[in-house]
Amino acid sequence: MKIDVRVEMADGVELSADVYLPAGKGRYPTLLCRTIYGKQSGEICTDLSYLQEWVPRFLEEGYAVVMQDCRGRYDSDGEYVGYVNEASDAADTLEWLTTEPWCDGTIGMFGQSYVAFTQLSALRSGNPALKCIVPVGNQEDNFGYFLMDTGVLQLQNFVWGINSGNRTMNCTSFEFIDVDEIYHTLPLRYAVDDIFVPQYWRFLDHPTFDETWQTYGFKDKYSEMLAPAHFVTGWYDNLSREVFKTYEGLKARGGGVEARDLTRIMVGPWVHDIGRADRAGDIDLGPGGEFDLVERHIEWYDRRLKGVENGIDDEPPVRIYVMGDNEWRSEGEWPLARTEWTPLYLHSAGSANSRAGNGMLSFDAPAHEPADHFVYDPNDPVPTLGGCDVMLDNAGPKDRVRLQDREDVLVFVGPTLESDLEVTGPVTMKLYASSSALDTDFTATLCDVHLDGKAIIVCEGIRRARYRDSLTDPTLMDPGEVYEFTIDMWQTSQVFKAGHRLLVEVSSSNFPRFDRNTNMGGQLWRETELQTASQTVYHDRKRPSHVVLPVIPR
Repeated sequence: MKIDVRVEMADGVELSADVYLPAGKGRYPTLLCRTIYGKQSGEICTDLSYLQEWVPRFLEEGYAVVMQDCRGRYDSDGEYVGYVNEASDAADTLEWLTTEPWCDGTIGMFGQSYVAFTQLSALRSGNPALKCIVPVGNQEDNFGYFLMDTGVLQLQNFVWGINSGNRTMNCTSFEFIDVDEIYHTLPLRYAVDDIFVPQYWRFLDHPTFDETWQTYGFKDKYSEMLAPAHFVTGWYDNLSREVFKTYEGLKARGGGVEARDLTRIMVGPWVHDIGRADRAGDIDLGPGGEFDLVERHIEWYDRRLKGVENGIDDEPPVRIYVMGDNEWRSEGEWPLARTEWTPLYLHSAGSANSRAGNGMLSFDAPAHEPADHFVYDPNDPVPTLGGCDVMLDNAGPKDRVRLQDREDVLVFVGPTLESDLEVTGPVTMKLYASSSALDTDFTATLCDVHLDGKAIIVCEGIRRARYRDSLTDPTLMDPGEVYEFTIDMWQTSQVFKAGHRLLVEVSSSNFPRFDRNTNMGGQLWRETELQTASQTVYHDRKRPSHVVLPVIPR
């Protein structure tokens, strides 16, 4: 073991790395982890510790392991600027590794969340020694994560920012910080300046997908990536949509044949705490939650770095856990080739407010129906409950019945299913709506209503109105004008069992996972006032609001 090995970057800044070697002398395939969370402590703010479990098992299998602090973090020199320097620093680190006498010239990488982003950044180097990576819960770019790609700020990243805004990971006790007050502070842009000033806050000065975001993201950079990735995420992981974006991007546009042909993805019944079954929410998702994530890494590395013929290349590229059936299944592509894209239409007699209203779902298109109305008050937003919440204890398949008693939540319920209905793939809502405001938000949530009445969240999405047509050139609404909004509800694999019912919620807030739209139409995150918005949702022959379900024939 070698502690605090200084690795010089091209600009002269030295980063710190710890080197762990198997017993005996020799040259070994090497696994690299570039982390902002402390190379000697692993993911210290979660229950995942690389050093306690991962590294010993890698060493037992004959791999050298290098844990490196990213620039400006812990023992590494330089200034930490989130995400921006990871590609260049990774490239320099790979060059250093190939010169070390204990490295046999083949390198893999591992890590979760931000540490998965550092892997994809390294893949851009094109270094032939980097044979594979295993990104767990990664992102494609931060416009798609901090701001989502619908222009809505994922507000609970404030908590992550409080813990990661300095050189070390504080893991601050929030006993002395009123997080709820921070969430409600206006203007939001300056809500935490009295506590800390995170460097990534500069992103809030760029509310469109401009060069600030584009320079270090991966949307147009897959052609630089030559080696394959084995992606891992969960259906309730708050980064799951980002993982699917990078999987599809690398499979379709990777710069190497192996990147396109050998890249894999695995999706389980998990939140962002991948591989654990103890965060199952309000229902039991079956036996698939307990999963040996490290063993899967080793299988991947054995094939890519050691040439072991273990059959992993013969497996279909997509491995998913089908909820409802609660079983694993392999598929040849994503989305599935046999998908039947099926519109599920909203209906009502004009009063779909709450579950006591008359909202209905049907596969039949509407004819002449009155619109539904509700008032969105940012002083009383719909609370976040379940789904891909950033806060793990609130994420997962939660029962949303109590939210469906609100008058500002339109509830549309389908008939009792006579047979199982499988929905596997990306889910989208086409919503026809108007507002009294210049700018507002619309949300959509798909639930599975169980025999006992629980309405379990399956997937959800949000759309900021000014970004309805463009992420680079937002435009405000004309009050009262009807617009078509496309709401990406992310993806799922859910079998709605016979006897269950589908339920769709439509509203205008999901707080505090996402920031509240003030309805003022001013400069985002700098507004100091709130106002209510009168919302109208249409579902008639000319404006047939509906959810597009990826139905899989049984």
